[in-house]
Amino acid sequence: MPDNTVTLVGNVTRDPELRFTAGGAANASFGLAVNRRWQNRQTQEWEEQVSFFDVVCWREMAENVSESLTKGTRVIVNGRLEQQTWDDKNDGSKRSKIQVVADEIAPSLRWATAQITRNERAGGQSAPRPAAQPTQPQAEPAGYGYDEEPF
Repeated sequence: MPDNTVTLVGNVTRDPELRFTAGGAANASFGLAVNRRWQNRQTQEWEEQVSFFDVVCWREMAENVSESLTKGTRVIVNGRLEQQTWDDKNDGSKRSKIQVVADEIAPSLRWATAQITRNERAGGQSAPRPAAQPTQPQAEPAGYGYDEEPF
């Protein structure tokens, strides 16, 4: 069975843009630059290649991302690749792009520190406390429901 999972580490290239669907679901999108650097063995010069990705996330994660990330923040994104296709408004030609639909987004702690604040859950449980906030997966995993902790 093919797996469509990708993990990227890079820098946010534009502040997240938060939007809401007609049904009220939060959606955030931002750009991510992933740099790859290596030394050319023949010239001994350092070379670099940069790849740019559009990242989209949904619901509570979208709201958390819009409050937490800014341009320049180094993050780790885990998700899946998804292709969007549309007709160009000007000439009617087919256009497409591939974006990352995030399942998890976290700050990279390689060159920075972070303070984690747990958000109150939608069910109105106890007050926020320091801990990592699990995000709601796309499909309910076997063994626990959305209202249960996965660990």
